[in-house]
This record gives sequence, C-alpha cells and structure tokens, in this order.
Amino acid sequence: MAEQKATNVHWHHGQITTEDRNRLLNQKGATLWFTGLSGSGKSTIAVALEEALFERGKLSYRLDGDNIRMGINKNLGFSDEDRTENIRRIGEVSKLFVDAGIITLSSFISPFREDRDQVRRLHEESNMPFIEIFVDCSLSEAENRDPKGLYVKARAGEIKNFTGIDSPYEAPEKPEIHLHTDTTPLDQEVAIIIDYLVQHGLISE
Repeated sequence: MAEQKATNVHWHHGQITTEDRNRLLNQKGATLWFTGLSGSGKSTIAVALEEALFERGKLSYRLDGDNIRMGINKNLGFSDEDRTENIRRIGEVSKLFVDAGIITLSSFISPFREDRDQVRRLHEESNMPFIEIFVDCSLSEAENRDPKGLYVKARAGEIKNFTGIDSPYEAPEKPEIHLHTDTTPLDQEVAIIIDYLVQHGLISE
C-alpha cells in the first residue's frame, strides 16, 4: 500500500454527495474490474458493454491498460513494482469515477491477486461497488489470438516480464462474474454483465 508522504493535507468535503450524483444520472456508480491474460478479451468485452450501456441511457467510461499507460501511467514499466503501482493508481482513479456516479469499466491484466484485492478494499472502505470480472481464457487460446503480436515477441525473448510467459498470472478465487471467453459468444457475455447490474440494483431494467 502506498505511503502518505504529503503532510498537512485534509479531505475537503462538498455539498453534493455520491447519492446526489447517482440520482441525477439514474444509476449507481460502480467499478467493473476486468482481469485476465493479454488477448483474453477484456477490452473487447468492455467496448461492447459500454455500447450496450449507452443504448440503455447509462453513463459509463472505459479505463484501458494501454490507454492509461500512454498518459497517467506513462512513467511506469512492467516490473512487479511498477505493475503494483499501475494498479494502485487505476484503483484510485476508478474510485473517483464511481464517486461521480459513473459505471467504470477498468480493463487491466492486473496479474497479482493482492493488487486487485487492494483495489477492492479501497472501494469497500468507501461503500463503493467493486465487481471483479474474470475474463478467463486459456493461455493457448490467448496465444492463438495474439492480436498485438506480443506473445510471439515474448516467446522470442524480445519482451521481458510478460504475463503468462515469464511472469505469473494469479487468477481470481471468487470473482463476482466469471466469463469463459474461449467458449462464450460476446453478446452473451455482455448480457451476463447487464443482468448482474440489473439484479444488484446498479441500473434499472
């Protein structure tokens, strides 16, 4: 967990609450955390889900691994320490989006269980919904897809610390949603997530 270095700082509360913003948007903010191997389908599902939510009149926003590393986390690499800091920062950003009432679609390999659990705790401490979605895909299928050609480079030794090859992936033990992307169609995966959001009162029918 990151150490608080700045001193003499205090949280400044406003007059408008999270509940006020939820009523304004007619939805409840929540973080949907997509975790899985590179090529498992995290971003593909998040994009399709964002479209489905938009069609329902619901406000969501995608935080994608590559996109974030081109901006707020551009100074981080792929060492274990940098991966942990990458997820910590995204956890904090996701929490801010949830506070704004937005359904946040966070798509990150996030290979270490403790890092994901820390983001969960961060949300739970503020009574904010955190939904872990395990985008489960076999390594062989992910390598077969290899949309960015990263596995080929990793196998050739051109990329170091690549998850699933020379860096571990720790699968979720009790995710709220478990998707099997090598056997389930995309539209059915989106429907599973939408049903979960409806059943748990985060969006309306």
